[in-house]
This record gives sequence, C-alpha cells and structure tokens, in this order.
Amino acid sequence: MPNTESVKKSLRQSQHRRARNLSQKKALKEVVRDFKKAAESKPEEATKMLSGVYKKLDKAAKKNLIHKNRASRLKSRLTQRIAKSSKTDS
Repeated sequence: MPNTESVKKSLRQSQHRRARNLSQKKALKEVVRDFKKAAESKPEEATKMLSGVYKKLDKAAKKNLIHKNRASRLKSRLTQRIAKSSKTDS
C-alpha cells in the first residue's frame, strides 16, 4: 500500500485511467466484431458501417489505445474482407 499522499493519488489516477482504457478497448473490439459479422452476412450494410469503424480505429490510435500502425493494418484487412465477401456474393 502506498505511503505518501502523492503516491496514493497516483494510484487512484492509474486505476481510473485503466478502467477508462479497458472500456474504450472493449467498445472498439465490439465495433470490429459487429463489422466482421456484417461483412460475412450483409456486405452492403458492412460497407455503410466501414466509415464508423474507421473513425473508431483512428480515435483509438490518436488516444494511444492502440498503435497507429495497428489501426492502419486493421482498416486494410477489414476493407479486404468486404471486397472478398462482395466478390463471392456476385
């Protein structure tokens, strides 16, 4: 247990930040998961969702929740997934 007031405050801050980061990461994962499900079943709907997913990924990268290269890689892979699913439907 921390002894000084400043370390106690630091502990409170880090716990608060951890909780916020975890909830934001969970929300990001849910959006990506929903997008993947939509890409499998309804590519037209997934295409509409794509800009929202991009926005979430870019914001997460800006807030350092994920690395900017990871966000870029995910955006690329999700776009490829739509292209692939739309080709198989045609």
